[in-house]
Amino acid sequence: MARPYNPGPKQFIFAVGDGNDQQVSVDDPQEAYVAFSAFFRNRDSDTYTIKDEPAGQSLVLMPGQGVIARIEVADQPRSEYLKVDRANRYLPSAMLFFENGFAGLDYFGQWFTVLADLDASPETRGATRAATITTEAAAIEEVARIWANSGIVDPSNQYYVFFDSHDADDDRAERAELLKLIEFLGVERVNAPAEAADGEVWVRTDKRLDVEFERWS
Repeated sequence: MARPYNPGPKQFIFAVGDGNDQQVSVDDPQEAYVAFSAFFRNRDSDTYTIKDEPAGQSLVLMPGQGVIARIEVADQPRSEYLKVDRANRYLPSAMLFFENGFAGLDYFGQWFTVLADLDASPETRGATRAATITTEAAAIEEVARIWANSGIVDPSNQYYVFFDSHDADDDRAERAELLKLIEFLGVERVNAPAEAADGEVWVRTDKRLDVEFERWS
């Protein structure tokens, strides 16, 4: 569960590895986001780091590799990595970090604990991610996360449409994960209409999904 943002002045350190770190003191996540956006846009680097030293957490944006890393050294030390498919994903990830730290990025995408896993094909990454989800509750929640990013309910209210208007070359890892999860859940996939985009996935509505999707609407 995401921890609430603690009000009052909070310190972050922004770094790109050149020794010219910038320390900021902010009163809220939006102020931190504005400061980091300027820092990010005014530098040309392969790596940008945001450190929340009191919380023992960091976010590392690596445009040079197309990767985001989140790191937590407090409590149970861990590092997780996310493959970035669009350049406009970096700053939103920073905002989530400012709002709720490490946990704020739980639903931002497919996180892996091994950086080398990101080198696999999108289809392999999706299948690998799906294999880590072993309970019905976790599978339903993950399906809801994927749907919330680009899903709609079709006008007949009989089907959920994932990756609405997306091409087959988009979201390949997410689509591969979704197909494994709906199979695991026993959700019925149906043929998309002829006019649908070739990346769309249509499934029949399911009461289990109805309840969870309401939470994500």
